[in-house]
Amino acid sequence: MNERIVIVDGIDPQTFYGVNNCNINLIRNLFPKLRMAARGNVIKVIGEESETGLFERKIKEIEAYAAKYNKLTEDVIIDIIKGEPPKNVNTEGVIIFGQSGRPIAPRNANQAKMVQSFAQNDLTFALGPAGTGKTYIAIALAVAALKNKQVKRIILSRPAVEAGEKLGFLPGDMKDKIDPYLRPLYDALEDMIPAVKLKEYMESDTIQIAPLAFMRGRTLNDAVIILDEAQNTTKHQMKMFLTRLGVNAKMIVTGDATQIDLPRSVQSGLMQALKILRGVNGIGIIEYVKKDIVRHPLVQRIVDAYEAKEKSVDDEFEANMPVHRQADSK
Repeated sequence: MNERIVIVDGIDPQTFYGVNNCNINLIRNLFPKLRMAARGNVIKVIGEESETGLFERKIKEIEAYAAKYNKLTEDVIIDIIKGEPPKNVNTEGVIIFGQSGRPIAPRNANQAKMVQSFAQNDLTFALGPAGTGKTYIAIALAVAALKNKQVKRIILSRPAVEAGEKLGFLPGDMKDKIDPYLRPLYDALEDMIPAVKLKEYMESDTIQIAPLAFMRGRTLNDAVIILDEAQNTTKHQMKMFLTRLGVNAKMIVTGDATQIDLPRSVQSGLMQALKILRGVNGIGIIEYVKKDIVRHPLVQRIVDAYEAKEKSVDDEFEANMPVHRQADSK
């Protein structure tokens, strides 16, 4: 008799075992000659060497399928163990499969351009109004690169700019104070990576989320680095961030020029960077517009209403500007 230990470390054990252990019970039934014990990500099997070897190969095939598509069904398990190819899943245009196997793919032309820019350039700027999916697509590209072993880590950052509420008055320690600023990044990650796997990535620093101030002095190699809400960086912060780019690394910078929370006297580092770097080889710039908004249809109408109001205020201001005439000299 042969004893073999199989470690399932590529996916969340909960996904692999299934609800109420339905998947692992099915696998037990499909390998009736083996005695099996499973705990966490470790499966121990006892039986003939040929049977345990076949078991390990099939488990690895099942694991690879589940890691790629982020889901596992009984039909897939049966097909793989019987040596039949699982039913084809349409992967055309898909960046990554999110929770429960939901395909994440570009939903408009500019999102598709962003995917192409990421493939062709080491630095991509994505500009546009709220709801266009800039940050979501950026994180999907980063997670896909990590899963495909193109990079070793993901680094996500945001400037902790106070918009109406002082950071020091928030309760808790430094992490507690910073986390609300980074919550949108957590939300996107949780939509794409199973909870157990995400926790593992965070604890091992495979995925790092940090405020922009923590980037100074670092050289970021073998990573996808994303700077979100970049319109709220100063000129010095933006230059500091862009010069962190290391070997085998890619950067994505996202922002919205209409939501700058900096003091009026401070120029946005994002706006300056776009003027300086436009046309530089290796840098892609994607500019989203209102029609690219992919949130609730009401979001686009809200953006339109605010733009119309701002335009009317500007027109009224110009109309009331005093006209200076040179005094006649007599």
